[in-house]
Amino acid sequence: MAKPPVLPAPPNPHPEQAGGGIVPTLAELVALRAVAAARRAPRQGRLAGAGRAPSPLRGRGMEYAESREYAPGDEVRHIDWRVTARSGRPHTKMFQAERERLTLVVADTAPALYFGTRVRFKSVQAARAAAMATWVAVRDGDRVAALRGSSSEPPVPPAGGPRGALRVLDALARWYAQPPAGDEGLDVALEHAVRLLRPGSRLLVLADPASIAAVPDRRWPALAMHSQVLVLLPVDPLESDPPSEMLAVQAGGQRMDVDLGTAPQRQRWRHAFGAPLEAALARLPALGVRAAALPCEGAGDEWLPLFAGPRSVRA
Repeated sequence: MAKPPVLPAPPNPHPEQAGGGIVPTLAELVALRAVAAARRAPRQGRLAGAGRAPSPLRGRGMEYAESREYAPGDEVRHIDWRVTARSGRPHTKMFQAERERLTLVVADTAPALYFGTRVRFKSVQAARAAAMATWVAVRDGDRVAALRGSSSEPPVPPAGGPRGALRVLDALARWYAQPPAGDEGLDVALEHAVRLLRPGSRLLVLADPASIAAVPDRRWPALAMHSQVLVLLPVDPLESDPPSEMLAVQAGGQRMDVDLGTAPQRQRWRHAFGAPLEAALARLPALGVRAAALPCEGAGDEWLPLFAGPRSVRA
C-alpha cells in the first residue's frame, strides 16, 4: 500500500514552538541545550575532570600509554627505569596523545519523514533529537559535524563549542523545514560519513525505517568498527497503530478517504509502516549498531542514555 499523503497540521500542545510541530525552528533547537544539559551529568575523566577523548596515536601527550625499547633520539628523561631494570635493556615511556572526538550527525531527508499526525512531524522530531545530541557532544568537548545524502551540498565541517553547534543546528532547521532538493538517499549520506569519521567518533543517524531497508548490510559494520553508531527511527503513532475506521487525508487541497475498517486493509497498513520499523530494530543490533524508535508524540530525549559511551576508541 502506498504511503498516504501528509495529513493536516497536527495540534500543537507546545505553543512555545513557533513551527507548531510542522517545521523546526532554530530557536527551538537552540533551547534544547537546557534539556541536554539536565538529562545526564558530564562524565569525568581519569583525573576527575572533564577531559578529551584519548587518541589511538602514540605521541608525547600527558597520559602514559606503554613502554618500548629505547631508540636513538628518545629523551633521556622519559626512560622507564623499572622496565629497564627488569629487562636489562633500556626502555622509554610512550604517552597517549589527546585530541577532540568527532560527533557526526547524518540526517535522512527522505520525503516520508515530512509527515505527522500528533504533536509534531517526524522531520521535526528528528531535528530535535539531532539538536540534543549536538549539545551533549559540545558539552563533552567534541567537535560536531553534520551531513545529508547530497553530492552538491557539502557537509557542515567539524567545529567545537557553541559556534560549531549553531552551524549544525542551522543546517538541521533548513533540511527539515521541507524536503531539500537533490536528496540522493541515506546510503549516499553514510558513504560520505565513512570518509569523515575517524577512530573513536560518535555517529548519530536520523532515518526513516524505509530508508534503513535500502542500505546494504555491509555498510553498517564498516561504520561501527571504529566508531559508536546510534540510529534513531522517527515513528508517527498512526503508522504503528492505525484507527479501525475511515481515515481522511488531504493531498493537494483534495480530501481522500482511506478505509481501515477491514482486517485486510489494516494488515496491509501494518505491513507498509510497521514492518520496516520492526525489521530495522532487529537488523541493526545484529550488525553492531544501536537502534531505537523515536516516537513523535514523546519528549524525544529518552534515547540520550544510549548516546553515552566510553571515550576511548575501539582499535
